[in-house]
Amino acid sequence: MDGRQKEHCTQRQDTSAVRHRKTCKANEGSECLSQPSNETSNGANKRIPKRGGHLDSPSKDDHVSVYTLVLVLVLSVCTRFYKITEPPHVCWDETHFGKMGSYYINRTFFFDVHPPLGKMLIGLAGYLTGYDGTFPFIKPGDKYEHHNYWGMRAFCAALGSCLPPFAFLIVLELSHSTPAALIAASLLIFDTGCITLSQYILLDPILMFFIVGSVLCMVRFNTQRLRPFSFSWWFWLLLTGFCLSGSLGVKFVGLFVILLVGINTAFDLWRLLGDLSLSLVDFGKHLLARVFGLIMLPLFLYTTIFAVHFVVLNRSGPGDGFFSSSFHSSFQSRLIGNNLHNASMPEYLAYGSVITVKNLRIAGGYLHSHWHLYPEGVGAHQQQVTGYLHKDYNNLWLVKRPDNSDDLTGPPELIRHGDIIRLEHKETTRNLHSHFHEAPLTKKHLQVTGYGINGSGDMNDLWQVEVCGGKKGDPVKVLRSKVRFLHCSTGCVLCSSGKTLPKWGWEQVEVTCSPYVKETPSTQWNIEDLINPKLPNISLSVLKPTFLEILWESHIVMIRGNSGLKPKDNEMNSKPWHWPINYQGLRFSGVNETEYRVYLLGNPVIWWLNLLSLALFLLMLTVASLAKQRGVKMEGMRKVHCHTLMEGGGMLLLGWLLHYLPFYIMGRILYYHHYFPAMLFSSMLTALHLSGMCSGCFVSSISNIDLTLEFQFSISACFSFYLFHPLSYGMRGPLAHDPASSMAGLRWMESWEF
Repeated sequence: MDGRQKEHCTQRQDTSAVRHRKTCKANEGSECLSQPSNETSNGANKRIPKRGGHLDSPSKDDHVSVYTLVLVLVLSVCTRFYKITEPPHVCWDETHFGKMGSYYINRTFFFDVHPPLGKMLIGLAGYLTGYDGTFPFIKPGDKYEHHNYWGMRAFCAALGSCLPPFAFLIVLELSHSTPAALIAASLLIFDTGCITLSQYILLDPILMFFIVGSVLCMVRFNTQRLRPFSFSWWFWLLLTGFCLSGSLGVKFVGLFVILLVGINTAFDLWRLLGDLSLSLVDFGKHLLARVFGLIMLPLFLYTTIFAVHFVVLNRSGPGDGFFSSSFHSSFQSRLIGNNLHNASMPEYLAYGSVITVKNLRIAGGYLHSHWHLYPEGVGAHQQQVTGYLHKDYNNLWLVKRPDNSDDLTGPPELIRHGDIIRLEHKETTRNLHSHFHEAPLTKKHLQVTGYGINGSGDMNDLWQVEVCGGKKGDPVKVLRSKVRFLHCSTGCVLCSSGKTLPKWGWEQVEVTCSPYVKETPSTQWNIEDLINPKLPNISLSVLKPTFLEILWESHIVMIRGNSGLKPKDNEMNSKPWHWPINYQGLRFSGVNETEYRVYLLGNPVIWWLNLLSLALFLLMLTVASLAKQRGVKMEGMRKVHCHTLMEGGGMLLLGWLLHYLPFYIMGRILYYHHYFPAMLFSSMLTALHLSGMCSGCFVSSISNIDLTLEFQFSISACFSFYLFHPLSYGMRGPLAHDPASSMAGLRWMESWEF
């Protein structure tokens, strides 16, 4: 076949309704294996040639790819499982996720800012490998001793071991080059950061498994375009949806890969819409199939994860109080061991009731007081009023009439929207009080105190009850009404600022009186508990929320909790611009030279190669676009390689951008490990880019570069791993800044703290 014939073959592929894998061989006399465009819509029963050019018969290249994939898998497993039980103590966030795995084994209800799938799988892995859920996971450094922790680590390592093979298959599909796929796998196999994240009880290897799995399934589905509605077409479509639900079920970061798949699907449908050989009925079938496989199925699986979560966790635990009061008391009534389990209480608030009041903001706390006074110089030297995050006797308040009348002999009088009340602290008998003194921390707010003796006080103890969204005469419903307390004398509104008081305030939450009367969760409260023997009780099971209400409430709480993760005093907050340049790692274990130290840091050779490759790819993408605009022609395999690099590389670049740029606009605290999903995409892009360069995509003078150059990159990654492997597998002795340390010559940046 001469050059014009090969170019004609490629043009036929580009103008067909569905892009087929370009398999025209570069050698003289080879056949063009592209399928004609009239097979686009009804090619489900066609036999598609495999890579290598023979129908249903594996080629030599296929055998090489399989053997290489086996080698990749073996190396990946070996690097992840080596010293998997070391160190035999809690490292970094194992404190959280190991503990949450224990909660699932013990069926104890808890709250976390992430969806539950990752923790459920960790708990299941521990249960299946003999862990009994009794280790407390109190703090990093605690010895595991006789507890069987290796199963949970091994599960995370197993999923982490899948990342290099997945990357190999993705790049192989995009480039049809085994050396390029091997480079992609090598960059992940020998990255010290990926190894470290995979060896501990963390959500990251589980999340990255589903993210890369989603991309692999999407790429495989794209190769089935000439076989619509065949078994393999449906298999990869549904498996893509399954992996998407898993990504979102582990962390909300999974939304980024969902967006990537969504963009790919939108372009795919747009291309199908432009295929005039495809009827609108057939296009509708394609659309509905993708809606089912990529939207409905993931949503169903995602909600199923939460259904299992709430069924398994049926015992009272540390997460009981995180839902809003209007919701969580009725929810707590289903938890075995909770004081509200199968309980009942009055439906409406009345004078003479003893109540607890809970703020609606995340970590707003219960309205609380105690015998301690504000210190001298902090407002008035009166009794402290705070927000307390746990149930306590000091959360109880007696609701009294504005005239302080104790005449409770008549029938109970319900409190309605607009009524005036006094709140007397049950334990100390002092009234909830405010005045024109600055709040302790929020200086533009007024101080709230406990004032008076035995319920006697002054006019600054009067509060008007306002039912949010209500009108005059509406009763206050226990649990269900959102209420505000307006101070009659100053016009401010009772507020939980969310700020933590100093030690003199027992590090509880600051309660203030806000002059800003706009309705916000900080100024909204619920009546959570109510005791009044004169009122008829109703069972809390009557208020039992539906599953969809539980699902909605849990997501509101998780999203608020995520946004509320702010850096604490003296806590290091990593910046997104630090990550691609490998500016600073993260201590997993140990600080001084006598301790077993593990330091999360990416292999610097690999990370800086990725950064350089990103810059070169953007440059070459610009050059290629200009060349195309100017009508520069490329022929034969050079055109095929460039098309592969632009299309496959563009998808990987988009994946990197989607998993990296959003962190610049996040207000929550950020850590170095947040970059690793993006790093997976940049590593695959590096391999694809190097393959394109070595194939002479842009510069014909390098088109004859031997493929050994590609393998040299793999060898470089392996050697740099040899140098930096103590970061992942642990080290003792002098720190790197000590000339006597074996790692002294490897501290290439002052910000590295190993």
